[in-house]
Amino acid sequence: MKTTTITLRLDKELDDMLAKVSRQSGRNRSEVAREALRRQLWLQQFEELRKRIMPFAEARGYLTDEDIFADIS
Repeated sequence: MKTTTITLRLDKELDDMLAKVSRQSGRNRSEVAREALRRQLWLQQFEELRKRIMPFAEARGYLTDEDIFADIS
């Protein structure tokens, strides 16, 4: 697997948070940062997809998550 290196500048608060989570989880800072970035990118992709399909769902009467859960439950 090919990897790429990036450099990030962190303010003190974010650096402290990263160090704390790294210590608590037993993972190194790079692993924690990669997982956080991965989650953020997946979340953005999900939100974009949701935004694109909402007009179709609304046209069929699905206005909230509860509407969907009611139909599939």
